[in-house]
Amino acid sequence: MKLYYAPNTISIASVIALDETGMAFEPVRVDFASGEQTKPAYHEINPKGRVPALVTDHGILTETGAILEYAAASKPEAELIPTDPWRAAHMRAAMYYLASTMHVNHAHKMRGHRWANDEASRADMTAKVPQTMTESCTYVVENVLTGPYVMGETFTIADPYLYVVCSWLEGDGVTVEDFPKIMAFRTAMQSRASVKRVHDSGMLG
Repeated sequence: MKLYYAPNTISIASVIALDETGMAFEPVRVDFASGEQTKPAYHEINPKGRVPALVTDHGILTETGAILEYAAASKPEAELIPTDPWRAAHMRAAMYYLASTMHVNHAHKMRGHRWANDEASRADMTAKVPQTMTESCTYVVENVLTGPYVMGETFTIADPYLYVVCSWLEGDGVTVEDFPKIMAFRTAMQSRASVKRVHDSGMLG
């Protein structure tokens, strides 16, 4: 398998999850600085021009949630998805919130062109990011994190997703010290070998 990624993007959640499963894969860096993701060659892999993209024997998967689910389902012995239906649903609810709301809040800082053409409109989006990301942190603390991890003491595929999103907080103008539960979560994640490896490799600053 090949995983196309870019440093400090949500694609690093897939790197962590695949590492946790022990599945063999080749990480392939996409150079956002040179606009590689906008070129026809990469669009043949992912026509959306985004990361991650996972090339498998069955075809190409895109979207973080789908790749995380595929990794967990491919290695059920890693126990990255709860077997209890309610707990599994809570885990997925956390992931859907990250995908539909918190990641979008973050994207308004530098990707306003996706939603608006007017420069003033994009500037307003950027200015609102500290507020919306802080509000998302409040939601995460009150409704997502149930312990050291999303599912209490149990590590699941929701945790790499949340960890990468939380790595953006300082840059998004969030006062992280106001959220000790998130700080404790990040500390717990940083003790895992998979997370140490992405930091050591420079994939996540």
